[in-house]
Amino acid sequence: MSNALHVLTRSDLADIDITPGEVIELVEEGYLAYARGESRCPVKLMMPIPKGERDAVSYSMLGYDGSLDQVGFKTSYRQGSASAEKYYTTISLYDDATGLPFAFMDCQRIGAARTPATTAITAKHCAGPGATSVLMLGTGVQGRNTLPYLLTALPGLERLRLFGTHPDGIAESIATMRRYFPDREIELVDDVPSAVAHSDIVVVASGRAAHPRVHTEWLKPGGLLISVASKGVASGALRGADYAIATSVGQLGVTGTRLAGSNGEVVIDAELPDIVAGRAVGRRDDADRVFAFSSGMIITDIPVAHALATRAVAAGRGQRVHLWK
Repeated sequence: MSNALHVLTRSDLADIDITPGEVIELVEEGYLAYARGESRCPVKLMMPIPKGERDAVSYSMLGYDGSLDQVGFKTSYRQGSASAEKYYTTISLYDDATGLPFAFMDCQRIGAARTPATTAITAKHCAGPGATSVLMLGTGVQGRNTLPYLLTALPGLERLRLFGTHPDGIAESIATMRRYFPDREIELVDDVPSAVAHSDIVVVASGRAAHPRVHTEWLKPGGLLISVASKGVASGALRGADYAIATSVGQLGVTGTRLAGSNGEVVIDAELPDIVAGRAVGRRDDADRVFAFSSGMIITDIPVAHALATRAVAAGRGQRVHLWK
């Protein structure tokens, strides 16, 4: 056995095939293993960089996936929240069964897969009965995959709408949908409040959004609002909900406290892992306006990273580096 580390770049991983259905299954199993007590996921660390107008922030996450016996360390650094040009994220995997390092890899592809998978899982468990319409706000790296993932989890969705301001992001969102669902069309919208009011599921993954910040009260009765750690959701969105969930209350306390409103009190009715495991409900009533806060948990990054790394290594990608030689 070797203690060599497989180093996998963004280009090494770019064309490794993995379907939305496969990613959803991996992420859902990650939540289930955590709910069973087999995995560990401490709250992420966030550190703003105090350097004038630079607007930089760094994150770090550590976790253990008990279903795969893999330990993961993830780091992220972003300089300027209005652009992804200086956003760098990596993940390291270690095999807890053998005690050996496995992979060090770019994490952009992983986040672009597990984030929409979490959105799809949330919608599957928390959308109102008979949901047929969805509105996606944002066309960043993670948002571009969201609609096909939602359609994979909820094949009964009939109306797919999108708001975006970046032509490349809009084009990529449409191209991604056609890749997986060539017979489905995406409707572009410009009146966000009206589109929110007429959608069963609303996903907000916009940054410094060029749209009015979305209020939970705009939802129709029975609507579901999913915030992907988004600045496009109004402060106090939690208080406007009839039922509130989070992927993790601890993560919400790090990255989403503004959603509680002026008093800063964070009240969550259920966490997503418990809902997936059947220990909590996704909503109390069919008419509830449900707010869901989605923040990345490394227990969902690890299985997606492991699947991509395993396939990339089998395809001869990357480099083997003997750091400890």
